[in-house]
Amino acid sequence: MEISPIIEVDALLAILSNPNVLIFDVSNHKNAKANFEKAHLERALFVETNSQLAEIRDDLSGGRHPLPKIARFAETVTSLGINENSHVVLYDDNGGSNAAARFWWMLRSAGHQNVQVLNGGIGEAKRRNFPLATGSEPVRTVSQPYQLKKWNLPTVEINQVAIASQDPNYLVVDVRDQQRYDGIAEPIDLIAGHIPGAINIPFTENLDADGLFLNPTALRDKYKAKFGEIRNENIIVHCGSGVTACHTILSLEYAGMGIPKLYIGSWSEWSRSNRKIEKKNG
Repeated sequence: MEISPIIEVDALLAILSNPNVLIFDVSNHKNAKANFEKAHLERALFVETNSQLAEIRDDLSGGRHPLPKIARFAETVTSLGINENSHVVLYDDNGGSNAAARFWWMLRSAGHQNVQVLNGGIGEAKRRNFPLATGSEPVRTVSQPYQLKKWNLPTVEINQVAIASQDPNYLVVDVRDQQRYDGIAEPIDLIAGHIPGAINIPFTENLDADGLFLNPTALRDKYKAKFGEIRNENIIVHCGSGVTACHTILSLEYAGMGIPKLYIGSWSEWSRSNRKIEKKNG
């Protein structure tokens, strides 16, 4: 039975006593771990994006957050106490866009279906009086390693993106904010701009003013208007490093539109590849 990729705070509260429910804070910024230790959702464990959800190389080949090998990810999942029966709930402190959606994508791609992202993250949970804790939580021990064999969800490499960006039957979607896409500012990577032919739909547009996901109908209407007749399997989504792109992929799944292709390397790889870039004014 398929479950919604999004879970509401009240729904999580209703199943909190179930020992198979595992909660993870996947906030990803310099103060994330310290903030977690000051206050996190009761029973939540902290997941470190750089070391547990990526395999970063010294030369940054493959971008800033390339996927780890599936065997290494299986070790991470096992070390977090996750097994085949776990109902995994993920949150962060920025509407799922820090890295909760990335962890969701990775678990789904590895074959774990019972995983959801908490709508509104820790902010909404606090507003709805979800019980909080401080410090760290004990990790649940699993009896045997979680056997994960391959990444199943569709991804593309840089050469495929280059070809698709020039093909009218494909659509490359850049979910970074407009200033980065336009080439006005680039706070992280080497060069400002965007992949030629890519369109810009900032991931922040998936959320309302309260930081909650737009309802599935609103999301579906929004993206159908943007995508036109382009088929789902010909949609490629990217961001800066393959993390926040997953927020849009999550939103598309929530909208019932399926899961498009993810360009893991994203702008952090493209901008280091000496390939052509575009800016709003040339």
